[in-house]
Amino acid sequence: MIEAIDLTKRYEDGILALDHLNLKVAPGEIFCLLGANGAGKSTAINLMLNFIEPTEGTAKINDIDVTREPLEAKKYVAYLSENVSLYGNFTARQNLEFFAGLAGKQTDLDGYYKVLRRVGLPENAFEKRIKEFSKGMRQKVGIAIVIIRDARAVIMDEPTSGLDPQAGAEFLHLLEELRGEGRAVFMSTHDIFRARTLADRVGIMKSGRLISERTRQELEYEDLEELYLDYMYGTNTGRDKIENPLVRQEPQ
Repeated sequence: MIEAIDLTKRYEDGILALDHLNLKVAPGEIFCLLGANGAGKSTAINLMLNFIEPTEGTAKINDIDVTREPLEAKKYVAYLSENVSLYGNFTARQNLEFFAGLAGKQTDLDGYYKVLRRVGLPENAFEKRIKEFSKGMRQKVGIAIVIIRDARAVIMDEPTSGLDPQAGAEFLHLLEELRGEGRAVFMSTHDIFRARTLADRVGIMKSGRLISERTRQELEYEDLEELYLDYMYGTNTGRDKIENPLVRQEPQ
């Protein structure tokens, strides 16, 4: 559903921001990408959304090349940034109605309220202006837009940054629901704890390269924080796990 094939971006000043990224996120799967600032996470997302064009390689949404057929690809994808872009003077319901209309998914008043109720927004907030909302409440409206648009692929850039523990837990629960509905979810994050508990697969990016990837099952035997710090700041050369495997001890 979300795919990068040798996806590469070199800017005019010579900086290689993304170096032949290869990954695939299947329906019903959550992929979390870890990496320091400047590692290439946001560049990868911008390429997947066709905000910028690749130097080499291809990004696909639902097997559609996002560079060659951008409008067709965007029918299947929703994007949530660290700060969800909503209209501050619109209410939660008005924002939902507006974005549903752009996707040709409009419904009646009860239909909008049903979706807002599903994401856990208090009913007394349905007709409040977004500029009065906390970040956690704004993120819930963002998820409501994903649901009502019926986007099969969801791409998120640091969506849990700045959320308090309760809001973060509620947001992750909503992501689990999206996964259960068969949506493909790609998320960049700095949050190692949430990546470990939520993701089906975790990738580590450094200097524009995907240097390691682990499944949920593999992380049962490895400490993700230790692994991440080793790749970022330790002695690990950053080669792929197949070339430089870590020794794991199976439980007795």
